[in-house]
Amino acid sequence: MSRINTNIAAVTAIRHLQGNYADLSLRLERLATGLRINRGRDDPAGLIASERLRSEVRAIQQAIDNSTRAANVVTTTEGALNEVSALMLDLQSLVIEAANDGAMTTEEIRANQLQIDSILESIDRISNTTTFAGKKLLDGSQAYNLSALPSSALGAVSVFAAQLPENGARTVTVRVTQSAETANLSFVGTTVGGTSTTSATTIEVRGTLGTTLISFAASTTLQDIKTSINEVTLATGVSAIVSSPATGGVASAITLHSTTYGSDAFISVTPIQGNFVTGTNQDIVNHDRGVDPSVLVNGQPAFAKGLRADVHTLQLDTRIELTSTFAQTLSSASFNIQSGGTRFQLGPQVTPNGQVHMGFNSVRSTQLGNEVVGRLSTLRSGGLNDLSSGNFLTSQHIMAEAIDQVSSYRGRLGNFQRNTIDPNIRSQGITLENVTASESVIRDADMAVELSALTRSQILVQSTQSTLQIANSIPSLVLTLLQ
Repeated sequence: MSRINTNIAAVTAIRHLQGNYADLSLRLERLATGLRINRGRDDPAGLIASERLRSEVRAIQQAIDNSTRAANVVTTTEGALNEVSALMLDLQSLVIEAANDGAMTTEEIRANQLQIDSILESIDRISNTTTFAGKKLLDGSQAYNLSALPSSALGAVSVFAAQLPENGARTVTVRVTQSAETANLSFVGTTVGGTSTTSATTIEVRGTLGTTLISFAASTTLQDIKTSINEVTLATGVSAIVSSPATGGVASAITLHSTTYGSDAFISVTPIQGNFVTGTNQDIVNHDRGVDPSVLVNGQPAFAKGLRADVHTLQLDTRIELTSTFAQTLSSASFNIQSGGTRFQLGPQVTPNGQVHMGFNSVRSTQLGNEVVGRLSTLRSGGLNDLSSGNFLTSQHIMAEAIDQVSSYRGRLGNFQRNTIDPNIRSQGITLENVTASESVIRDADMAVELSALTRSQILVQSTQSTLQIANSIPSLVLTLLQ
């Protein structure tokens, strides 16, 4: 081994020195960045997996931010509705106070009307000015736009949420499969064609609205009985009709009906004294309840109570008021949801499963209430139901409907925040934690391992440098042969 042109030992030492320098640089880079993968060549497969996980992390973080912002929108809306609700309670007190006109002066009633006008103006102002980031929430601009409403079948429709096709409309079909019924009791005369009571009679009539006693003298006609019962209909919720005897000698009958439909409607007639129309009614408590309709909305069973049907699915959340005629007919009716509403992207993927749709309905006085009972705006001065009209019962029904609408609205918003947004934030937070941990295992550097490797690389570089120095000195030994 006396060749001097090529120093194989030095070449070998240089190759190892370059490798050790590269490993030392790699360890220093990982310790400086804290990452095990800084470029694709560090771990190609790991880089691909890491980038996918990073994409998921970013999407989950945005989903959490979106949910938090949605919660802020809901909180803003619910806060405004809380004020509307408080104003509605004040309005109710003013109407009830004005109904006590025996103890109220004309000036006091006028003062109450001024307060009512002021309250309605405040409700309209809240509706028109409640905004979030410049977007109005309660003026109806975020509500769903409906068309082709069949007024003969559907008295009122409120759509709270609906998934609409892209740039398309959704048709909603309402089908009655079992008709609604009032509570009914029928009492037949004593003889063929009988038309009166057999003795002095006192009965207790109970209905949905209340209870009253009604007394009849002996031989009171069915027509007079009907009149007496109908005179207290507003107090009991029970009305009466008389049917004429049919051909063949069937006796006349007086039939009592509840003024409302559904299982909450009832009639109870208790004889207190004497016989009511026929001796077979003596000492018998007659009782009947109405029947709720069975309703399908786009094939989905709705929760029906009286003339109201509610359906809550992922695709549609709506409340529908049926007309009495439609509710008693086994038929169907349809309307269209053309556009409107707003969308909250709560999931990390832009798919229907990660989105929630909601409509923010108007709470203006012209929108609260409905077409059946009337609108809240009719309580203004000069309106059909202002205090001077004396329509206190109608006003009470309108306010009850409006209060129910606002409270139902608030309840839906609260349900959305508590049972959709808050769980979504918590679940996405857990997912973010686990996905971040998985990405960290792949991409982050283990500092203890890297420090140990750095120490090893430093020692190898030093030893290789010493080895190279020795290898470079080997050719000089050839000079000893020339001496």
